[in-house]
Amino acid sequence: MTDWRSIFGHDQPYDEQVDGIETTIDTARDGGYTVVEGACGTGKTMIALTAGIDLVRDPDTDYERVFVLTSVKQQLRQFEADLETINENLPDDWDPVSGLTLVGKADVCPYNREGAGGIDDGNVYDRCETLRDRTRDLTGEGGETTAASLAASARQQQTGLADSGRSGPTGRFLETADETAAYPPEMPTYSDGGPVGAETEYCPFYAQYLEDLPEEGSDGDTGEAVPYDFTEAGMITPEDLVARSVAHGSCPHSIMGAVLGHAEVVLGNYYHAFDPRTTGSFTGALLDDSTFVVCDEAHMLEPRVRDLVSDGVADTTLRDAETELSRVIQPIKFEREGRHAEGGSKTADADLVRAELDDSDVTFEELNRTLEFVRDLREELDRRVTTYLDRNHRGWRSNLHELSDAEIPLRDPAEPAEDELTAWARKADHSDAEWVRAESVGAVVERILNEAEEEDRTRAAPAVGRILGEWYRRDHVDYFREIELERTWDETEPADSWRRAYSASLALHNCVPSDAIGDRLATFGGGILMSATLEPVDAFTEVTGLEYLAREEDRPVVERRYGLHFPKENRESFAVSVPKFTYDNRGRPDEDTQTRTAYTDAITKIGRLPGNVLVGMPSYAEAEWIAGRLEARLEKPVLLDAASDDETTQSLKHEFFAGEGKVLVTSLRGTLTEGVDYSGDRLSAAVVCGVPIVNTSSPRTKAVRRAYDDAFGDGFAYALTIPAVRKARQAIGRVIRSPDDVGVRVLLDERYARESWDSVRPYLPDDGEFQTVSPDMLGMGLEQFRSRLDFES
Repeated sequence: MTDWRSIFGHDQPYDEQVDGIETTIDTARDGGYTVVEGACGTGKTMIALTAGIDLVRDPDTDYERVFVLTSVKQQLRQFEADLETINENLPDDWDPVSGLTLVGKADVCPYNREGAGGIDDGNVYDRCETLRDRTRDLTGEGGETTAASLAASARQQQTGLADSGRSGPTGRFLETADETAAYPPEMPTYSDGGPVGAETEYCPFYAQYLEDLPEEGSDGDTGEAVPYDFTEAGMITPEDLVARSVAHGSCPHSIMGAVLGHAEVVLGNYYHAFDPRTTGSFTGALLDDSTFVVCDEAHMLEPRVRDLVSDGVADTTLRDAETELSRVIQPIKFEREGRHAEGGSKTADADLVRAELDDSDVTFEELNRTLEFVRDLREELDRRVTTYLDRNHRGWRSNLHELSDAEIPLRDPAEPAEDELTAWARKADHSDAEWVRAESVGAVVERILNEAEEEDRTRAAPAVGRILGEWYRRDHVDYFREIELERTWDETEPADSWRRAYSASLALHNCVPSDAIGDRLATFGGGILMSATLEPVDAFTEVTGLEYLAREEDRPVVERRYGLHFPKENRESFAVSVPKFTYDNRGRPDEDTQTRTAYTDAITKIGRLPGNVLVGMPSYAEAEWIAGRLEARLEKPVLLDAASDDETTQSLKHEFFAGEGKVLVTSLRGTLTEGVDYSGDRLSAAVVCGVPIVNTSSPRTKAVRRAYDDAFGDGFAYALTIPAVRKARQAIGRVIRSPDDVGVRVLLDERYARESWDSVRPYLPDDGEFQTVSPDMLGMGLEQFRSRLDFES
């Protein structure tokens, strides 16, 4: 048995850390989970890493790795930093703890990072797979050359380029991550001496990786292809990974996969454990009982997994699948009609189609029936979208720019029943077999087209087939089906077509992801789920399937709650009894209602505090309203966050932190109220306005609420109220981040302040921190706090 204190990265743990680490270790030894709600400053990251590494290093357990999942990039950086701290303070005779951060191909592909080799964010995945397949074909059994020769040839092409005095479009050498590759920025090609233009592009980085792999049949594994000693390397960040791989001339993403099964700590996102496609193709080896899992920011586990295990297919994908099916059917059809294929395209020939069908259980008749089904499905989708727009947006054809995102439910979301599309298919004489067999048909279509074009690409037909199969198999209570309309713009579509303004999708939503979460957690040996905002914990264990694991599989689930242990005199917390900030109470933004006046007055008082003030509103529209009011009443600058790209948001954040005090107004559903570090003097107050419940009129929201009614008894509380209060608590939690932080936390809405039928006070921590005050008393409380601590701007 190891001593976890030798692993702990600091001299002296907090009492909460001692309890958290020992509880987590003991629980995981019994195959269980520890659920921790810990306020900022608890040291949850170090609790999780210390406990997990202790279990991995202990020879008496079967744990081989720690798998960290988080939805916030800043938290990922925190885990990297804490692991580096652990390694810096390990006993001298201990090996460093090996760590690896998982990212996508786009982040590590040397060509994509530098916009070279004809690779960019839009094609990196397809181009990567094609180049890998070509490289394997050239070097595999029966191939024309070797991996070593391909890598050497690329280096020689680079040498020749340098000797000639010429430079490529981005320089003589491909440079990235402060390293210089031995390859040119152009994608190299291989020629067998045939005619000009018949050369084959390949990836030299992947060729070098293949060269470094142990010979097939040997006792080695993929870890031998890693060009550094990962057992001694400690924490390898994505930038480290790229730099080390490029310096050796090897593929960073392949190296990541090779290290994956060997690293003691693997850091990733929720999709690395819960997305079926990612686990099926990349991280599946981590999903067993030798893994200790850490779910950080666990209050986001339920909504994030709901999205990951929901599915859908776009109208454009249906169109592409229809084209692919036609291209496979055409050779046989033309042959039977005595015609030849038109245009000399790479459409498969009849012999290839017959050969592939003979090797499968798919018939030519099934190809035809699937094509008819997909074609009819697109026509029905078009009909339903057109009908919806005619009914709800008169004259829409001449006002396409005014359309907004929309949902078209395929059943009454409050009454589970068969969806209208399934009923339509049956009336249109499309059999159950067409739904079920579409996936097999799609797989055959992909094989035929990739063989015909000698290029492995991601095809549409398999994706469409998979969705059709899921659509048929899933029930109508836990799953909700609808058509989603997302506002886009496509000039290639006709001027009066909805497709010019919209991207439409058939959506299959998993309303209750507790089974998916619980089933996945059951595959791990044990773990810890933690966040600053999990209350009420009993509801959390239900919606994540943990309660089922405890009851049915007899796996322990232990709860711990750790409050703020920073000096209480440094903070003040108010729940202000102003009218509920609901639409019925507040009215439109252009109305001077009593409720809006009360909120303006209260936020103005808070905004006048010295330093930076964060104002969280239920939506961006309401954020824009209050920003306008504050600009007229405050002397300090007022910054308004809007729904925008990450670069714009980061710029706004830096502006907020710089210089004198400001007010930053944002939506509680944006990115500035969670996972952002406002420690030190970056924030002196945070105010949350209203309870940020999502739009309850959305069909999807209604379906989730009804499904939660059936699953847990109180759909409104479980699906809407509790997540909303967690959002509010995350926002006000930005203020006090360290023992030296000083600040004010304010919840504006009588539902936080008073007991009533719709009160949310029971969902706040039971620590008496939030004093209930009237609007009149708020100003006095703020002034007393300001005077007591002698606030300085």
